[in-house]
Amino acid sequence: MKLFLEVYLFALGAITGSFLNVCILRLPEGKSLVWPGSHCPKCEKPIRWFDNIPIISFIILRGRCRRCGSSISWQYPAVELLTACFFVLLMQRFTNFVALAIYLLFTSSLIVVTFIDLKHYIIPDEISIPGVFVGLAVSLLPARIAGGQLVSSSFLDSLIGCITGGGILFLVAEFSLIFLKKEGMGGGDVKLLAMIGAFLGWKLVLMTIIVGSVMGAAVGVALILLRLKTRADYIPFGPYLALGAILAVICGEQLLALYLAFGESLNSFP
Repeated sequence: MKLFLEVYLFALGAITGSFLNVCILRLPEGKSLVWPGSHCPKCEKPIRWFDNIPIISFIILRGRCRRCGSSISWQYPAVELLTACFFVLLMQRFTNFVALAIYLLFTSSLIVVTFIDLKHYIIPDEISIPGVFVGLAVSLLPARIAGGQLVSSSFLDSLIGCITGGGILFLVAEFSLIFLKKEGMGGGDVKLLAMIGAFLGWKLVLMTIIVGSVMGAAVGVALILLRLKTRADYIPFGPYLALGAILAVICGEQLLALYLAFGESLNSFP
């Protein structure tokens, strides 16, 4: 039964990832997510159903359009595979259907944010602003409905998380503008972290900031050392916040325990 559910969630995740690709492509351009249907961005010919099977069609077609032969971006199978894997991991974390559905939706929105920010250096308000209200509303659900598996412990926890997340990045942005005379944090990052805080509560939004900052710094240093970026280049922070939030959902308790153990080990030194 467990294997069947894992296969089902993997397939559902891959199909969802296919739709997320549509969101990633069309949201920044203000296009409809429904019409027109899937088509090749080069020749604009409609993609037939058997050429639109998540992951599999890309492999069969060897990454090329059947009609015009133009190459298909690796983003498409990457998003589908990533979404499928996260869906399976979330199934391991949440046994309650309502809680699982909530965090599948949350994770899906963060995947869209990640790839849009990587490509366009923007975080759509269409995701983050409604996400704040959805996160706050979710925290009001009775414990029995979500099986007591919501990450945020209460509405107050969710509200404080929202204010803390958005507030910290807002202060960082203002400090950078006033004292460094440059934009240190975009408004999109502020709203994104407010959304994350609404879903996760104040403890895990702080963990998200820590994990995201460490990953962002590590990748940034690596890119500079490899001469793929310079210190003057802009590196989007949204993807690292998004990944930090997903990790907080999947293994937040373990991350907190690891962080506290690390802090205690530092205090043990004379």
